Amino acid sequence: MQVVVLGASGHIGSEITKELAARGHQVTGVARKPERIPAAQGVNAVAGDVSGADTLAALATGADAVISALHFDVPAATILAAVKKAGVSRLLVTGGAASLEVAPGVKLFDTPEFPEEWKPFAIGGIAFLEALRRENEIDWTFLSPPALIEEGPRLGGYRTGTDQLVVDDKGVSRISYADYAIAMVDELENPKHIKRRFTVAY
Repeated sequence: MQVVVLGASGHIGSEITKELAARGHQVTGVARKPERIPAAQGVNAVAGDVSGADTLAALATGADAVISALHFDVPAATILAAVKKAGVSRLLVTGGAASLEVAPGVKLFDTPEFPEEWKPFAIGGIAFLEALRRENEIDWTFLSPPALIEEGPRLGGYRTGTDQLVVDDKGVSRISYADYAIAMVDELENPKHIKRRFTVAY
């Protein structure tokens, strides 16, 4: 597939870019600092400010899918308008964990343990998901990470959930960037969550 990765130089975006390239996809990696995008066969690193729908649409034209690994500083409306203008029907988004439920009706965001300094970013992710849920034209998927996503080995396995935080038998919710990227590319290649959010963890 021809895939555009927005935010391809970040922790998650770079792992997604590497995973796509390893599976033989043709990737256009977009970042403000393209020199930080992983170099690999099939990866075209492009400098781009994707805050405008027209610029983003030009980058996405001809792609089979767009994967956004941005930090919600670009509104959902802008990205949706761009992919529509580009004629791309598939959008996958690296989401946040804050909107996942830890108990019936209780979101991770609302728990006392949720760090105060994370809340401004988390609010952006919650709003982005709400905007996607109102979208009917684009085949979107929002992949929420577990409570902790970090550097670590590529183990090649993960468990999935939908709207509830996935934890292990010790109550820990975590995954490496590399295995999160595997889950994202698996969903791209074999869609199971069209117009839905899902989540992964070990």
